[in-house]
Amino acid sequence: MMSVSRRDLLRWQFDLTWQLFEFHLDRLTPEDFLWEPAAHIWTVRPGFQPEAPWVPDWAETELDPIPVPTIAWLTWHIGWWWSVTLDHAQKRPPRAREAIGWPGDGPGSLRWLRDLRTEWLEVLARLTDADLDGVAPFPWPNSEQTVAHMVAWVNAELMKNASEIGQLRLLRAAG
Repeated sequence: MMSVSRRDLLRWQFDLTWQLFEFHLDRLTPEDFLWEPAAHIWTVRPGFQPEAPWVPDWAETELDPIPVPTIAWLTWHIGWWWSVTLDHAQKRPPRAREAIGWPGDGPGSLRWLRDLRTEWLEVLARLTDADLDGVAPFPWPNSEQTVAHMVAWVNAELMKNASEIGQLRLLRAAG
């Protein structure tokens, strides 16, 4: 039986997740992004400043009921948590949530997500076993979770958001 390193296993899991995500990304239309599937939604809205042309809906506490996100909001959400994860992984000062805006359209969002994927693959390629054993500064501040946990979290969070986008795409197409 072949032995697989933790990094290779996490990379395999990421690649599988990304392939499933690409299935939906390749089929999104520009009209899909701002489609509102319900009356109670989270979306991105035009901002009033050049540095924030599109502003995502947000609440500091969990809402009840939870708003249904639009595909635009979900693509922003992926870009936000992934950008901050990349900042931490590369030992850069992490950007504030408010500093990470939505690119403004569907094609721009797809480029942004694919660029984040490329940057993430570069980070994964550099990780050693010692790196994976290090304490992860994100998304669990002041915990003992490892970088390996952080990488697995990225894979899980991406899978969750990809399935949400896929479900919204399918519902809109069926509507």
